[in-house]
Parts: sequence; structure tokens; C-alpha cells
Amino acid sequence: MGFRLPGPLLICDDGKYRNEASVGLHGFLTRDGIHPAELRRIGREQLDRYEVEYRQARVSDARLVNAHFELALEGGERLRCRKLLLATGVIDHIPEIEGIDRFYGCSVFHCPYCDGWEMRDQPLAVYGRGKNGAGLALSLKTWSDDVVLCTDGPAGLKAGEAAQLRTHRIAVREEKVARLEGAGEILEQIVFRGGASLPRRAMFLSTGQSQRCDLASRLGCAFTRNGAVQTGKLETTAVPGLYVAGDASKDVQLAVVAAAEGAKAAIAINASLQQQRDGT
Repeated sequence: MGFRLPGPLLICDDGKYRNEASVGLHGFLTRDGIHPAELRRIGREQLDRYEVEYRQARVSDARLVNAHFELALEGGERLRCRKLLLATGVIDHIPEIEGIDRFYGCSVFHCPYCDGWEMRDQPLAVYGRGKNGAGLALSLKTWSDDVVLCTDGPAGLKAGEAAQLRTHRIAVREEKVARLEGAGEILEQIVFRGGASLPRRAMFLSTGQSQRCDLASRLGCAFTRNGAVQTGKLETTAVPGLYVAGDASKDVQLAVVAAAEGAKAAIAINASLQQQRDGT
């Protein structure tokens, strides 16, 4: 099967999203509280006037061949393009705790900057260990005075980290977690295996993440120690013509930041295409 050249701009969307469980997107000026699906719907609607082809499709492979990218879609179709922007995001690691799926996105979260304000002044839990778990617990003190770190086993804290938690009156519970309980989608308590329970209104996770797909790795991108794609100031990568925007490449993981990075990448791509057109 030969390669097809798409129109001026093709967006491939596989329909899987990091914030799929979220009931409202925050920190996006003029769209605060909007359901993520509604934001995507508005975006697709507004793309119509700009000759953008939007397709519900998954890119299964990508290669750089003779200064062009050759893409393979699930189903067998193959495409060729001059520039490629990846906005593939990350996958959050969700602990295997009974009941967590019921509350995830409503009262179990990852990001305090996305959902901390909505949970302000409530009894909060952090699920995590070591430096990252302690850091998230300390961060949540901005929104609540009642924060408990649940480590689901040995806390793995250094002496200085444990002392800092004590200074800020953050208790550490090392018991193994049995399940989460609550009414509807609202968390009410964390139940430990020994039978004890901890009343909590919300829980924030510090359990890590990974790249949602391996296209950047296949194309030869460099990665940071934290597993993010290394990008330049205009979302460029070490691979000529390849750009990466959003959570896959940066440590500030907000929808509004991802949108801004996409705009920066678009300007860089357009400028590069203009230079190629003019032979500069």
C-alpha cells in the first residue's frame, strides 16, 4: 500500500485521554470547570473553518525517512508528512485499591493545582511514599490544614522529610490500605487492612506516570531523567521536524500550558515550512 499525503493539517485522535475520568477542567481561563469532552467538542467545531482534517484514528508507527515522516495508522493506512507534532501525553499509574475506580476523577485526584481548590478546607489524604509522597502532602497544606500521608506500607522517608512532615502536622499512616469507601462518587473513608479507618473527603495520588505511547522513543527522541521528552524553547526535539507538546514533554502538566505549547510548536512549524519554501 502506498503513502497518502494528507491535507495542510491532519489531526489523528485515538479517543483516549488522560483526563477522561475528570468531571471538570480547572486552571483554563474562560473555560474553568468545563467538562473535558465539551472542551474537545468546541475545539473540533472551531477547527472546521481552518481546513484542518480531523480523524478518529490511532497512529501505530512513525518513522523518519528522507526528511519525511512515514506514519502507519491502525487498520493499515499509511501517510507521509513533512512535520510531525506529538501531543500524546502520559498515563498515570493508578494503585490497585478496591473502590478507587468509583472515586477516581471525582474525589481521587493527581494534581493539587487542578483540583486542590475544590477540596479546600476538607480532610485530605495523600497516597504515596518517599520524597514525592511527602512533597505532595506538604503542597496540599496550601488548601487544607488536615492532611494525612498514607504510604500503604513502609513510608521510605528520610529523616529530614519525616521531620518536615511533623513540623507541618502531617500524620503518616503506614498501614496497608484495604479499600476506599464513600457515598456515590464521594470518598468518605480509607479502610486499612487491620480494620482501622481514616475519614477523608478526597485523596491525591503520588504514584508516578509513564509515556502514553512509544512514538517519541521510536523516532529517536532524547528523554529527561523523569521520563519526559526533551524539548527546546519552541517544543523542538533532537529529531529534525519533530515537535512534542503537552504532558509528554514538560513538568507543568496543565491543559492551559499544553495548549500554549501547542501554539508555540505551530508557530515554529510554520516558520520552518516558510524557510523551506523560500530556500533559506
